[in-house]
Amino acid sequence: MRRSALINVMVKAADKAGRQLVRDFGDVEHLTVSRKGPADFVSQADQRAEQIILEVLNEARPEFAFFGEESGQTGPEEPEGRWIVDPLDGTTNYLHGLPHWSISIALEQTGGIVAGVVFDPIKDELFWAERGQGAYLGARQLRVSRKEEMSESLFASGMPFKGRPDQETTMAEIERVASVSSGVRRFGSAALDLAYVAAGRYDGFWERGLSAWDVAAGALIANEASARVSDLKGGDKIVSDRSIIAAGPMIYDQLFKLVTNR
Repeated sequence: MRRSALINVMVKAADKAGRQLVRDFGDVEHLTVSRKGPADFVSQADQRAEQIILEVLNEARPEFAFFGEESGQTGPEEPEGRWIVDPLDGTTNYLHGLPHWSISIALEQTGGIVAGVVFDPIKDELFWAERGQGAYLGARQLRVSRKEEMSESLFASGMPFKGRPDQETTMAEIERVASVSSGVRRFGSAALDLAYVAAGRYDGFWERGLSAWDVAAGALIANEASARVSDLKGGDKIVSDRSIIAAGPMIYDQLFKLVTNR
């Protein structure tokens, strides 16, 4: 499917920011092994990438607001739409020199998210979708897994850092799912986890404590690839509930029951 002008400008922004992040990523291994040094460096990389994305998107669509992880919301008071941006999803991986992180850009208009892009610059993989038009990896249309057996299915989740209030809950969920499946992976980028569900690489994904910029693009991409997507109460309040579960339609109910212990 040919990409629309809207998707093209999102891809342009992601690609330009991605090239900058890749250049910065090459310097990570030379950082001093102090907590302040690397963390500050990655924060600067985040900010540089977000500024690049902001400039490209604002030039193309000045009538839209911009909501980024680093800068908050800017733009018109009554915008025609709102960009929701995570310039670097997988910051901890980036900080440690692990080549698994992404850029997430979504567009929200009346009625919800209408377009989304998740770009992995290291692997040069571009996942994208527009509402009602399907989901794609490059030019290839995506379809979620059709697996029906938990024992044959592979899942992904997040593991909270020490001290987070949902740590015990999540670890119990992972134990329940891992005990009956082919395994649970923790790769460290929720945007890519959702894109991988869309591509059938994972059979399902769930996580708590996420923000809008973590899931806006990935949830649309998964949904457009025919995944069932909801919050962990079974509703559609992914952002306000700060939770998400996405899975192929044949395995969703089983995964939901295991995760929620119902």
